Amino acid sequence: MAPDATTATPALTWDGSSLRLLDQTLLPGEETWIGLQDASDTAEAIARLAVRGAPNIGIAAAYGLAMAIAQAPADDELRAAARVLRDARPTAVNLAWAVDRVQDAALAVAPDQRAAAARAEAEAIHAGEDAASLAIALAGADLLSGSRRILTHCNTGALACGGTGSAPAVALELAAREQGVTVLACETRPLLQGARLTVWELRRAGISHELLVDGAAAGLMRRGEVDAVIVGCDRVAANGDTANKVGTYAHALAARAAGIPFIVAGPTSTIDASIASGDEIVIEERSADEVRHAGGALLTGADTPCRNPAFDVTPAQLVTALVTERGIASPPTTESVLGLLRPSSAAAGT
Repeated sequence: MAPDATTATPALTWDGSSLRLLDQTLLPGEETWIGLQDASDTAEAIARLAVRGAPNIGIAAAYGLAMAIAQAPADDELRAAARVLRDARPTAVNLAWAVDRVQDAALAVAPDQRAAAARAEAEAIHAGEDAASLAIALAGADLLSGSRRILTHCNTGALACGGTGSAPAVALELAAREQGVTVLACETRPLLQGARLTVWELRRAGISHELLVDGAAAGLMRRGEVDAVIVGCDRVAANGDTANKVGTYAHALAARAAGIPFIVAGPTSTIDASIASGDEIVIEERSADEVRHAGGALLTGADTPCRNPAFDVTPAQLVTALVTERGIASPPTTESVLGLLRPSSAAAGT
C-alpha cells in the first residue's frame, strides 16, 4: 500500500507564477504562509530556515530562479539571481543542483522563451522529488519489513522533501503495511526540528510516535528498544559518506555498537559525484544564538562562546544501506553509489 499523501502537509505551493511557503520557524505553534516573488526573498527564506530540508531547498530555489527569470531574462541578471540563490546555504547539494538545472534550461533558449523554460524545469524538479519520495517509501519499507521501533533524527518528512518525505515516508509506508510500528523521534538540538516538525507531521499522519532527547538514543539502542535507525541526507559523497543534521554520526556509531541497521534515505539529487568523500563536504556553522536559546528562552550566559555546526558526516562504513528512488546501495561504496546515477540503474550493491 502506498503512503497516503493526504496526511502530508506540503511545505510549499506554486501557482505558476509565485511561490508560497509554510514558515517552518513558527511551527508547531503557528501555521503561517508567506509569499515569495523573486530570488532574493527566496534566498532569505532558505537562509533563515523558513523552508528547509535538502530536497525542498532545491525546489524552492528552482522556483525562486524561475520567478527571477520571468522578471529579468537577460544573461547577466539571470546569472546574478542564480548566484544569490546558490549561496544561500552551503551544505545541501540539492540547492546548487536545482539552480543549475533551471539556469541551464533558461540559457539554452532565446531570452523571450526563458521564463517558460525556467518555469517548466522548476516544475519538473518538483514533480521528480515527489515521485522520488514515493519510490523511497516503497523500497525502504521492503528493506525494513518486520521492524517495529524506528528511530529517526531531525525532520525529513513532507516539510523537508517532496511527497511525504524520505525517512518518515518509509515509516508511513511500513505502518500502512504492518501493525505496531512506532517512530522514535529525536528532538534534534539546537533548533528542535524533531520535536517541532517531525512530531507535528507524525501526529497529523496518525503514526504512533514517541519523542526523546538526542542523548537518550544510544542507551535505548543498547537496551534493544530500537529495531532500526533511518535518517535523511543533505549531501552524499561519491563513496557513500553522508552529511546530515548534526547528531546523526552519534546515532550511527550507537547503531553499529548495538548491531542494528542504520539506513540513509534520500533522493539521488543529494548525491554529489564531484566529491570523493565526506572530507570535502563544507559544514555550515550557524549562529551561536541558536545554541544559547531554546524556544526563545536564554539557556546560558548571553555571551557564552558556542560552536554550532549544523551538520556532521557519517562515514559510509557505518551505513547499512542508502535507499533512493533508483535503488538501494547496500553497502554504500563508490561503485554502488555512483551506480545509482547511471541511466539504467534500478538497484546497486544488493
